[in-house]
Amino acid sequence: MNLKQHTIQKPVTVSGVGLHTGVIASMTFQPAPVNHGYKFQRIDLPGQPIVDADVDYVVDVSRGTTLEHNGARVHTVEHTLAALVGLQIDNCLIQLDGPEPPIMDGSSIKFIEALDDAGLVEQNALRNYFEVPSEVRYRDRDRDVEIAALPLDDYRVTVMVDYNSKVLSSQHASLNDITLFKQEIAKSRTFCFLHELEALFKANLIKGGDLSNAIVIVDREFEDGELDHLSSLLGKPRVSVVPGKGILNNIDLHYANEPARHKLLDVVGDLALVGRPLKAQILAARPGHAANVEMAKKIKKLMRETQKPSIPVYDPKIPPVMDIKQISNLLAHRYPFQLIDKIIHMDESSVVGIKNVTMNEPFFTGHFPENPVMPGVLQIEAMAQTGGILVMSTVPDPENYWAYLAAIENCRFRRNVVPGDTVIFKCEFMAPMKRGIAKMHGQAWVAGQLVMESDMTASLVRKK
Repeated sequence: MNLKQHTIQKPVTVSGVGLHTGVIASMTFQPAPVNHGYKFQRIDLPGQPIVDADVDYVVDVSRGTTLEHNGARVHTVEHTLAALVGLQIDNCLIQLDGPEPPIMDGSSIKFIEALDDAGLVEQNALRNYFEVPSEVRYRDRDRDVEIAALPLDDYRVTVMVDYNSKVLSSQHASLNDITLFKQEIAKSRTFCFLHELEALFKANLIKGGDLSNAIVIVDREFEDGELDHLSSLLGKPRVSVVPGKGILNNIDLHYANEPARHKLLDVVGDLALVGRPLKAQILAARPGHAANVEMAKKIKKLMRETQKPSIPVYDPKIPPVMDIKQISNLLAHRYPFQLIDKIIHMDESSVVGIKNVTMNEPFFTGHFPENPVMPGVLQIEAMAQTGGILVMSTVPDPENYWAYLAAIENCRFRRNVVPGDTVIFKCEFMAPMKRGIAKMHGQAWVAGQLVMESDMTASLVRKK
């Protein structure tokens, strides 16, 4: 699984009819910044409202998952979201000029192909995984549906379907490696049973459905004239069935267990609505959109309950965003005042830097030599250098600028920093930069404990 966040390199568009609304629409995947997540945008509506891909905004699960936010609806989002999750894309704006993504062939593969064509780009931020800490379980006894999420340092999904049908027997599907989603799951198409067709049409659903974008499983005998009626419903000159094959118009399946694989695809797409990539083992028995959404709500509730303060995690095994050479190319500081060893995260509004404090620091020879403590002013300097890197990153030619510390406010030192400590500095913009002036809030932690914090003002000055 990816360590860092990804988006796409360029916009890419797909077009087609919506499965349930029957409205023809174009959908454009747009690159998005770090921590943007998945958002839909109805560009056909006044104000072009944004619809966050969040389980809190699910309003309907009738044969698909529908979101409503900021006065706008987007129908049948699960196949689109599954494609993004399957390619481990974290940040994407999905623009729609209609109410529903195109159904394409009823799977996610056309979206996968379009996103592959756009190309992926790694971003300078770690993925914000939610690792399920303990078993989460959803059960609907009336429908005999059960979904469980178990702790696992990976993302795996197993699905079992059983419709008590002579035509469609019990099936299982598993995804044990997210990198295999495109190969093993993405081509699996949506399906329904013949006995459901009439009811779905009467419920004002599947207006865009036909045999090119869905598999219809024949689960009963035909009456005289019924094939002609089905042909009319599906907009086909003639539909047929070979006795014993069980698929309307005798469409070949991509896999013997394609229905189970498509249900797995739906689970992946619906669980994307928790808002963060997951690390968990998902086990689902006879899932549907209603159950998937309820499970997503349970996981998000647990996420909120276990959410820790926003302390950056430092794993020295992960390559840094900027190493000491790159820092030296950006900042003018040199020994003994170059105080930041690496940058482990940076986006448009925040930066995280690392300072490894050793007994060999030159200031320990004169600052409490019998009781070595890192001077507070140097802690502020290290924090300012971290923030300076963020400020310098806002211009395309940082080599032509100086970043000066202009003000310090609300500074507090919580505990001593001593040799052997690894200090994690985080600086965030408090407001957008204006005329080269940046206001930042900085914090520093050692072993998960806050050691100091301060508000700082920096001035970006062009070199003469």
